[in-house]
Amino acid sequence: MAEFRLHGLGESGNAYKVALMLELSGADWELVPVAFFQGATREASWRANVNAMGEVPVLEHRSETLTQSGVILDYLATVMGTFAGGGERESREIWRWILFDNHKFTSYFATLRFLYGLQKTGETPVTEFLRGRARAAYQILDAHLATRSFVVGERATIADLSLAGYVFYDEETGLDRAAFTHIEAWKARIRALPGWKPPYALMPPAFAA
Repeated sequence: MAEFRLHGLGESGNAYKVALMLELSGADWELVPVAFFQGATREASWRANVNAMGEVPVLEHRSETLTQSGVILDYLATVMGTFAGGGERESREIWRWILFDNHKFTSYFATLRFLYGLQKTGETPVTEFLRGRARAAYQILDAHLATRSFVVGERATIADLSLAGYVFYDEETGLDRAAFTHIEAWKARIRALPGWKPPYALMPPAFAA
């Protein structure tokens, strides 16, 4: 059994954040596939034994079972010593961007991608609303990255890995992501990190399963 066991699936950008952290850090890890699209996380047994919140990712390590991607990334940065903040001020800045990611950047874009790109709902008032919110969040990050290589300073941290959770998926969303040139340049810098792999190379897609 691997040292780290990650419950997730290829389509989950939140699981990808953790998978990418493990891969970039050279960790001994394995994927525990979750049949999300078949309702696994809604089952009472799964919520009782894996995650009461009914979500992925879930990380098992030693005696710990952790949920919520931001918490997992912080835990991994502590136990592995990779992608961590350099002091209290930098650590606070990292958490500021992780919270922004969870509240604004990932939340709106991921829901838009799920509806428009995976479920193929077509354009609806909901997708229009989500795209507008996602565009606003992209504009904030793009402006921030205009003056720096990574989100917090000149080296990658867990803030970058959190915000990068959904930016490498190719499903159509109706959002012109190529227009955000600073984000595109930042993505290229992340791709250049030794060990980087795209989402479906780390975790196979499960939608058609």
